[in-house]
Amino acid sequence: MAKAKSPGKRPQAGAKPQTAAAAAAITIDAPAPKKPRTSPSDFYKQVMAEGRKIVWPSRKETWITSVMVFIMVVIAAIFFWVVDTGLGFAFRYIIALGS
Repeated sequence: MAKAKSPGKRPQAGAKPQTAAAAAAITIDAPAPKKPRTSPSDFYKQVMAEGRKIVWPSRKETWITSVMVFIMVVIAAIFFWVVDTGLGFAFRYIIALGS
């Protein structure tokens, strides 16, 4: 492989420039060994073990998060209504200038 050039360094006097064929050499890695198959019962046991690790939010956390989402939706709706109304007025003003 070609070595990256760093600024300020000059090539050695005896160094040979690499040819395009040598630079384009491709190496192929050996295929990864196959993983052993998991039986359906082992898979089910693993799924149940992962399911026990889940921490579910409480009723209070769910309520607070839902209220915050609703507030953000209202704020976004008001913002886009204001922007849409402003652009509508600007568009009508520009069209009125042409007539």
